[in-house]
Amino acid sequence: MTMAFLFPGQGSQYPGMLHQLPDHQDVRETIEEASCVLNTNVLKYDTDEMLASTVGIQLALLISGVAMARVLMKRGGRPSFVAGHSVGAFGASVISGVLTFRDALLLVGLRATLMKQAFPSGYGMGVIVGLGPMQVQQLLDHTASGGDPVYFANINASHQVTVAGTITGIRRVLESAQGLGARKAELLQVPVPSHCPLMETVAGYLEDAISRVSLSAPQIPYIANTTARLLRTSETIREDLVRSIANPVKWHDMTKQLFERGTRLFIEMPPGHVLSSLVGYSFPSARVAAVSDTGVDSLQYLIKQEQARNDLLH
Repeated sequence: MTMAFLFPGQGSQYPGMLHQLPDHQDVRETIEEASCVLNTNVLKYDTDEMLASTVGIQLALLISGVAMARVLMKRGGRPSFVAGHSVGAFGASVISGVLTFRDALLLVGLRATLMKQAFPSGYGMGVIVGLGPMQVQQLLDHTASGGDPVYFANINASHQVTVAGTITGIRRVLESAQGLGARKAELLQVPVPSHCPLMETVAGYLEDAISRVSLSAPQIPYIANTTARLLRTSETIREDLVRSIANPVKWHDMTKQLFERGTRLFIEMPPGHVLSSLVGYSFPSARVAAVSDTGVDSLQYLIKQEQARNDLLH
């Protein structure tokens, strides 16, 4: 069976997300481990107050994704590939075996803190649906100003891209996108300008920190955010974790790479279902599921179905 685990990034969080994880031993152990490493009760990270900060958001996403991936793997759902969107790449690297959960928690905490300190207010990201990457880039060339910089950020699908920069500049771009016929153009729940040149300094600090961390060879292949290539060494994954913070995430190309390599079951870790919906739109013949929508028991049945189908084909 060829199955991929998908780990979401900022924008998919919601209050109570950690408390809604299933009452499973691996979830409890993951929560306890995170609380010990961070010296706090991490269940507080899913409150309204904490989710207003990029630090709370990123740590909650990492903990949620790793906890559920561990549950599914304990039940026989070992993925063939892992892919994470933005900070989701750290959860993917943990399940791949490259980073320990402890190191990932500390790195993500540092990453988020650096991002918050660099851009405490007035910056963010926006999403445009219904216009292609070239159209959005042309829009940026004509709309963004030096005083309110806005940059091309992520290619999530052929019809969906994100931009990053000042809130004032983003609002101007979104308004222009609506004028060009965009089906959706709105601000995201992301309080920092991720995946653009504004983050170069933060990337430098992160690179210094991650260079002191011992990484292991991946046990499960990892798809890169920045190049959409399959990575099989710890050093190339280290580079991707650093570079992605200041470079666009090529999510559409990442999922295309997985599909071309035979992946037919895509399972999105909680919270939300944005990534699995994007895969379903781009590759209608693929089977997609989000843990938040489907539940563990139904997913286990789905995985067994896929395993049986694969056995018949081979």
